[in-house]
Amino acid sequence: MSEDTYDYVIVGGGTAGSVIASRLTENPDVTVAVIEGGPSDIDRDDVLTLRRWLGLLGGDLDYGYTTTEQPRGNSHILHSRAKVLGGCSSHNTLISFKPLPGDWDEWAAAGAEGWDHKAMDPYFSKLRNNIVPVDAKDRNAIASDFVEAAQSATGVPRVEGFNKGPFKDGVGFFDLAYHPDNNKRSSASVAYLHPHMEAGDRPNLTLLLETWAYKLEFDSSDEGLTARGVRVRGKDGVEKLISARTEVLVCAGAVDTPRLLMHSGIGPKADLEALGIPVLHDLPGVGENLLDHPESVIVWETNGPIPENSAMDSDAGLFIQRDPEAAGPDLMFHFYQIPFTDNPERLGYEQPEHGVSMTPNIPKPKSRGRVYLTSADPEVKPALDFRYFTDEDDYDGKTLVDGIKIAREIAKTEPLAGWLKREVCPGPDITDDEALSEYARKVAHTVYHPAGTCRIGAADDELAVVDPQLKVRGLNSIRIADASVFPTMPAVNPMIGVLMVGEKCAELLGGDA
Repeated sequence: MSEDTYDYVIVGGGTAGSVIASRLTENPDVTVAVIEGGPSDIDRDDVLTLRRWLGLLGGDLDYGYTTTEQPRGNSHILHSRAKVLGGCSSHNTLISFKPLPGDWDEWAAAGAEGWDHKAMDPYFSKLRNNIVPVDAKDRNAIASDFVEAAQSATGVPRVEGFNKGPFKDGVGFFDLAYHPDNNKRSSASVAYLHPHMEAGDRPNLTLLLETWAYKLEFDSSDEGLTARGVRVRGKDGVEKLISARTEVLVCAGAVDTPRLLMHSGIGPKADLEALGIPVLHDLPGVGENLLDHPESVIVWETNGPIPENSAMDSDAGLFIQRDPEAAGPDLMFHFYQIPFTDNPERLGYEQPEHGVSMTPNIPKPKSRGRVYLTSADPEVKPALDFRYFTDEDDYDGKTLVDGIKIAREIAKTEPLAGWLKREVCPGPDITDDEALSEYARKVAHTVYHPAGTCRIGAADDELAVVDPQLKVRGLNSIRIADASVFPTMPAVNPMIGVLMVGEKCAELLGGDA
């Protein structure tokens, strides 16, 4: 097998990987290879145009993971993971929230020393993405009326610029990482890699696109196991070893990072042995603590067509703090200017020609799942068991029931009420908590926020996979930087948190160098 050598090898040219690659190669003496399974996003209007995001789901740029049977939830969710440069920041809606102070402080309390909000806040100002409020021309009239009605119905404040300061509740238009003049993304790849790809001014940066990393390579010595590099397979089927003189950085996301570790013999010993995978390092937390932001949906038919101007059809939202003891909001809604009936249709509901949706979302879910292998063959997709709605006190399920009730109150309130013809699903006849819970759970979907499967933690945390320097416990010259290191879920959409993890990782690497 041929071998190419660089100072740093990054697995995954996604949200965090793009940041780290760009920052490391600011030093012209440092060479970096980025291994990315998908193609470039340059000149791909289907990717770069933000409002076309829905068309990417389930397509050829989607790894298309599914979930195992979910007895209390929806077993038919497509967990889209982006197969393209920029990762999920090239796939998602680019809703951009700086994590709230309580989110980071929760990490510090979970053993992530140095990750409290005072330590993390400076990384937000380092981000290169064009993070701006939804532009005036993109503020759809029905979304504006949703904001006004939600404020009246719930009493929460109107927020103009959610990133201006911490909040516990509020309603308004989101901040997005986009360019309003042409509706183009300001994804991780656009902000951090495109300038150098187009100018050709980073000869020390090598992008290995459409290249699949299937196994990590280690050397054994008296000092223990040291990451040597990554075995890859190119689009042409040729296999190579991409070696790192300094460190390997795994940034493949909350599904593919634990997948790669386990196929390399790093993970829960008994599980690997059962599949016949030679165990290099018993690390029981790999694949555990799978987090997500589940949300349900309530859909209305409108009295006619909806104005077509929008940034990405889900430009406004609502946060509510039901528990005054909570550190931040504990119920969220996205407002979709489309009738989002993909999952209700499975229960027999029909999509109206014109409609809107509210999606009650669980900012701080209590349920925890896991990612695990079912085969020693790296080509076989891992199993994702989110264990939706399995928390002991049914906090998650009750949150969605509360959400549907609040959504109905907003829908009765002007000026939104004047747009709405009828509630399509669950339908006005479903009113008791048990029936609402069953509906809410069976049509629940993901907002594509898997996290937590290689969590950061203290030295005495047996299920922590990385330490506060993002180094994999018990191994040398390898770190993880992506959503898999989240010990707990931020209350807000996590993309900015992942970018900040990338910025912090780059700084840690610079300090160590």
